[in-house]
Amino acid sequence: MKILLTGKNGQVGFELRRSLAVLGEIYAIDIADCDLSNANAIRQIITNYQPDVIVNPAAYTAVDKAENDIANATAINANAPSLLAEMAETLGAVLVHYSTDYVFDGEKLAAYTETDAPNPQNVYGTTKLAGELAIQNNCQRHVILRTSWVVGAHGNNFAKTVLQLATERNTLKIVADQIGVPTSASLLADLTAHLVNKSQQNIGKFPYGLYHATADGETNWYEYACYVIKKAQIVGKTISVTPDSIHPISTVESPTPAKRPLNSRLDTTKLRKTFGLHLPNWQDSLDHILDQILL
Repeated sequence: MKILLTGKNGQVGFELRRSLAVLGEIYAIDIADCDLSNANAIRQIITNYQPDVIVNPAAYTAVDKAENDIANATAINANAPSLLAEMAETLGAVLVHYSTDYVFDGEKLAAYTETDAPNPQNVYGTTKLAGELAIQNNCQRHVILRTSWVVGAHGNNFAKTVLQLATERNTLKIVADQIGVPTSASLLADLTAHLVNKSQQNIGKFPYGLYHATADGETNWYEYACYVIKKAQIVGKTISVTPDSIHPISTVESPTPAKRPLNSRLDTTKLRKTFGLHLPNWQDSLDHILDQILL
């Protein structure tokens, strides 16, 4: 099996290099190898490599910056997936792609299912939804995994930001009214490897489509930050912040250029039932990452 992996140095891409290695020959690329905003570069690299599977974790993820950088966000989050889908269809290849809770407006009171109507509230979410739709329209053998609050040992994320701020400040103010699920990059990578393997074993019968993929449970950014700081205290990391010096605030008190959904919970029932999977709770999933970050 020949696997083309984009975004090899991102949080998920870094873990995918490990998880996919046992399945076949991997050609892992990043922007230095192929600028995904360049359609000709994408065509050339796929034509040259002729992959059986394309795994695309690469994305424009600077949510606030995207508000004023619409062209680049669209090129990477919408146009590139569309072209990858077209070329995968021509080759008869499988395309695995990752999307986001930000395709929803966050107004639903319960967790979102795959059949709920998207209604993105920012440029990032809008471009990611466009990428989803292009893949669904152009490639039969696709798997789209919507996920949320990704955290990895490699790359930038909320947990690392909290730990860094805890060495610089005595108190922190963290939003407490946005609910979601921290999901480890390693969990997504292992899940992807499982699905890719299944797709190659059951080429004609594999249930392609859109799935929600997160760790189990739910929390908010404030509780998440407290959990990270408690873990840092346990291992003796030198920090100036304690859970008692973290103060919960509302989204209104912490305005950002891009609007965030208050409810980012994604219902994973379809994924779990279709593939007979157990998804670990977010604390266990996060502990695995924190063990590496806090070394």
